[in-house]
Amino acid sequence: MTSSNQQPKKSLVSIARVVAIATLLSKVAGLVRQVIVSAAFGLGTVATAYGYSNIIPSFFFILLGGINGPFHSSVTSVLSRQKDRNKIAPIIESVTTIVGTVLISLSILLIIFAGQFIDIFAHGLKTGLDLQQATTTRNVAIEQLQIMAFMTFLAGLIGIGFGTLNAGDMYWLPSISPLISSLTVIIGVGVFILQYGDKSNLIENAHLGGQVLAWSTLAGAILQWVVQVIVQRQAGLGTLRLRFNLQLQEVREVLRIMLPAILSSSMLSINLITDITFASNIPKAVPGFNAAALLVQTPLGIVSNFILVPLMPVLSRLTEPSNWPELKDRIRQGLILTGITMMPISALIIALSLPLVKLTLERGAFKADDSQFLASILIASASGMFFSLGRDILVRVFYALGDGNTPFKVSIVSIFVNFTLDFLLWQPLGAPGISLATVGVMITTFIIFLVILNKRLNGLPWTELGPPLFGIFGASSIAGFITWLLGYAWQQFVPSNFFTLILQLVILGSIGLGIFGLIATQLAIPELDILVDRLKQKFKKA
Repeated sequence: MTSSNQQPKKSLVSIARVVAIATLLSKVAGLVRQVIVSAAFGLGTVATAYGYSNIIPSFFFILLGGINGPFHSSVTSVLSRQKDRNKIAPIIESVTTIVGTVLISLSILLIIFAGQFIDIFAHGLKTGLDLQQATTTRNVAIEQLQIMAFMTFLAGLIGIGFGTLNAGDMYWLPSISPLISSLTVIIGVGVFILQYGDKSNLIENAHLGGQVLAWSTLAGAILQWVVQVIVQRQAGLGTLRLRFNLQLQEVREVLRIMLPAILSSSMLSINLITDITFASNIPKAVPGFNAAALLVQTPLGIVSNFILVPLMPVLSRLTEPSNWPELKDRIRQGLILTGITMMPISALIIALSLPLVKLTLERGAFKADDSQFLASILIASASGMFFSLGRDILVRVFYALGDGNTPFKVSIVSIFVNFTLDFLLWQPLGAPGISLATVGVMITTFIIFLVILNKRLNGLPWTELGPPLFGIFGASSIAGFITWLLGYAWQQFVPSNFFTLILQLVILGSIGLGIFGLIATQLAIPELDILVDRLKQKFKKA
């Protein structure tokens, strides 16, 4: 059996549509999840403990188990070139067995040494807290890490499965899958709130609240994996069979790309540990980072999957030197689409940070002073949205070229950059300084990747890439500044409540987007023109 086993390839437009809808649902559920968790625990003991305990599980689950992570990317890169669908199952079963053996061992180590890991992350936990708060936070964090440790094992299996499904032209489940995890937390914490109400954030209920949050998180990961296994089995893309077959060339190729990619992603965990270590000296900073990340990742994740998921298989098919002109054009398109989407969104989040936080999170245990604190972190975090997604696009190009070593080497450089910036910025700027340090790392690595790709591909289309991006940046900056001025005036004359906050975000956000659109349409950017034409067609049909 050869090509006759292949399913008809879906168009990029249909893939992007499926991914966009599914990801939107997942991100909305993720936002609701954060609203429920913030209402129950605010930025208090349970939320702080979860910020420490979830570092390792979430790192593996998002970066290794998530879409566009190294497991997903390496599997997609190899399987998208596989002509015979019947050969996929042995490849995936072998990779899953090898990776699963390593990760289940790591999960066991996390359970045994949970206390030591928490002490590393929470180095400055006692700063600004009394002895009871600090001790309770540490103990709750240890309990949570022991409960969620096996998410490390599940993350690898889910990431491999996502890559397998995408390579088989199945995009709906990987994109909708995070919805399952969010729902379990919403249900678990929601029941806890119903039982304890205003007492949910009291320190005497911290252990129970922490356990509910941790078990709900683990349950979501288990359900994601179970659903994925069922779909893979039905599609003939692998089962739970144990298979150690390193003789298969495809298995060796997946591991060859995956291993340096894992090491590269592991470097990000070192950056995260560095950030958390500095942040542990600032009360509320750790849970504040988690909440701000969710608000940034909601739009970033939607656009990321919309651009990266359909782009990755295309990049993998353009690795031959004869196809480099088209490969470079795809890189240009990806970066310009990233600029068109991320730059104006980033500018508007910065301009409307406080009303955004107030509307989404300020209820229950999350108070007004928490909103002020979180808004400052959000401003810093949102400034790096373009560079975050742009860097991901460039990393996927290296993966498509079968090169995981370059991202790994660059990530080592990022460790030193991150530590230096954290050291310089955390005292004068506090929690926002640590977020700005992360943005500085994104910018640095983005530039390094561009320089390396420019040399490797014999030149990138700078004249077709630079001017449009600078134009988009200028249009976004103007739109953001005007929106901020209008927001400042609004706050002086309009009382703040749920209804007026909605009006403020809708009206001022629409004005900001309108200003950006008016300026950007004068830049003669082909990608923007195509986007506008499609929107006009949809409105006409409506």
